[in-house]
Amino acid sequence: MSFKIDGGLFLFDFTDCHAILGVPIDADFKEIRKRYLIIARCLHPDTCTAKSISDKQAANHILSKLVNPAYKKLSQDYSRVEYMVTLREMGKRLAQDTTSVSLKNELSIQLQHSTDIDQVYQKAIAEVTKQQYESLERIIPTISQISELNLVYLGRKGGTGFMVARTTVPSVVPSQHSRPTASSPPPTEPESPPSPAEPYLRRAQSLMEKNLFAPASVELKDALKLEPNNSRCHSLIGTVYLKQNQATMAKVHINKALQLDPKDPIALEGKQLLDRLASKAGTQTATSDKTASKTASKKPSEPSGSGGMFGGLFGGKKK
Repeated sequence: MSFKIDGGLFLFDFTDCHAILGVPIDADFKEIRKRYLIIARCLHPDTCTAKSISDKQAANHILSKLVNPAYKKLSQDYSRVEYMVTLREMGKRLAQDTTSVSLKNELSIQLQHSTDIDQVYQKAIAEVTKQQYESLERIIPTISQISELNLVYLGRKGGTGFMVARTTVPSVVPSQHSRPTASSPPPTEPESPPSPAEPYLRRAQSLMEKNLFAPASVELKDALKLEPNNSRCHSLIGTVYLKQNQATMAKVHINKALQLDPKDPIALEGKQLLDRLASKAGTQTATSDKTASKTASKKPSEPSGSGGMFGGLFGGKKK
């Protein structure tokens, strides 16, 4: 299936990750994560409802090449900030030239002329995304339609007024001498962005519990393609290799996991097991070498009654 999307923000050589995932531009982490898991369930070969093998392969291709990269972009702090800055700049340009794009969809035209921009936009997104991933044929056209809604919304907003409360840092920074009042709640840690590899890790752990290490390895390799520096991915696949008696590969991934996270409990347990295996192998090797050395040092016994070299000269019977 071709990923050529010729509508909305894609016309500006921009990958509209919100349209791919079917979430509004002001969606928060929880909403994005929830939506991603729904899409992944629709497209993953294990849970896809497609009947033919070719359709299952096409669905998995869309998941790995289109959906996963979009989710990764929106779930990592540095890439999301860069992405949102680009969106705002696009919104400013679109606001200056509202006639640059010809609208194709009725909902986009309604949004263009609506007085209640936010409400109409949210309602339109909810309506369009209901059946976005129900069939392979609908996916690309629906992404294009959502992206056109995003284009109109950005143009109407002029690059401002969206995601203000959810992602931007407050512009007023407390001075060093300011103190929180008694009624002020304690500051909370920002929520960590969800990991795009998490669904793969859960499936892998479920398979490992059933001693199905080969399919678990496949899931973990897919997870590492999404997050090459995920310590948990490396520690789990290291454990799988240990279970399959592939100590060399296990050592590579367990060492990588500890390099990324020295406190990773799974990797620490795997390291201990590797050390015990190495110690046992060393002991067996030393024992074998010692046995071989003793065997080599033994000489054949002299023939009975010969008395050896000196016996032959001096120990013979007197005639």
